[in-house]
Amino acid sequence: MTATIPTQTLPEIIYPDSDGKPMSDNTKQFQLIVKIQGGIDALFKDNENVFVAGDLLWYPVAGDNKTRQAPDTMVVFGRPKGDRGSYKQWLENNIAPQVVFEIISPGNRMTAMFKLFKFYDNYGVEEYYVYDPEDNELIGWRRTDGQLNYIESMEGWLSPRLQVRFETASGDLEIYRPDGLKFLSYVELSRQMEQTQQQMEQAQQQIEQEKQEKELAQQKADRLSEKLREMGINPEDILS
Repeated sequence: MTATIPTQTLPEIIYPDSDGKPMSDNTKQFQLIVKIQGGIDALFKDNENVFVAGDLLWYPVAGDNKTRQAPDTMVVFGRPKGDRGSYKQWLENNIAPQVVFEIISPGNRMTAMFKLFKFYDNYGVEEYYVYDPEDNELIGWRRTDGQLNYIESMEGWLSPRLQVRFETASGDLEIYRPDGLKFLSYVELSRQMEQTQQQMEQAQQQIEQEKQEKELAQQKADRLSEKLREMGINPEDILS
């Protein structure tokens, strides 16, 4: 009689959608994360194969739920837009995020920042940018020769992947799109929309005023023509 060997069932690996850490430690950090993520998302809104996310867990290795990071903002070229609980790289044609942003908070430590750098370097990030709002300092690395290398000067730096330009001379991080428009916060965008609406309303009022003035002038000309006809004068003879 042949003995039946029981089949061993391996436990299912769970990849949590949250690491239990807050998205940000303060309002300024949160606002910057939202502005950067939203600005890049808007920049590539018409490209269905650019995925942009904020504070989303990225798992680079199948079968390993411990190796992970949640970049403040990450950009993936070559992957479709859409909702995800986490970014499991092996389910995404094994495409790693090419661009990553981190905003430093007072709670960040050099050891943690070094670990972040090593993670992004090891797992294929092409451009890595770190901004410290307290010191208004932007530093960056770009992948060359197979590793992330320090960018000597970030002032006016043009991202090869995003084609956005960075400026800090104003005292804050400013990011400019290829068309020259600046990334805006929701408040700045709302104010700009209100100003645009006011300008449109003023332009419409100007058009209406000019239309009324034209109608009044025509009415005046018609009355004058009528009076001339009553006097037996043909207005067209005067004009000719």
